[in-house]
Amino acid sequence: MPNNILTSTPPSFTSTQGQYLAFLYAYTKLNRRPPAEADFRDFFEVSAPSVHQMILTLERSGFIHRTPGAARSIALLLAPESLPLLR
Repeated sequence: MPNNILTSTPPSFTSTQGQYLAFLYAYTKLNRRPPAEADFRDFFEVSAPSVHQMILTLERSGFIHRTPGAARSIALLLAPESLPLLR
């Protein structure tokens, strides 16, 4: 599992990716468990395939880690301070 928390360079993500990451952080903090893909879909009002592709992109980029086949297993690999405010 990659760990970007200790890197000294700031993460480079798009505005949309930043919003997904900020949502992941806020949802997990409030609910004490990570969101399901349906939670992302409902919040961002996008299609299920769009959410799934974004999750795969965030994972490939090393911003999150997830356990395939395990529900609500998305873990943020960035320091909260590096995330934008959730809009």
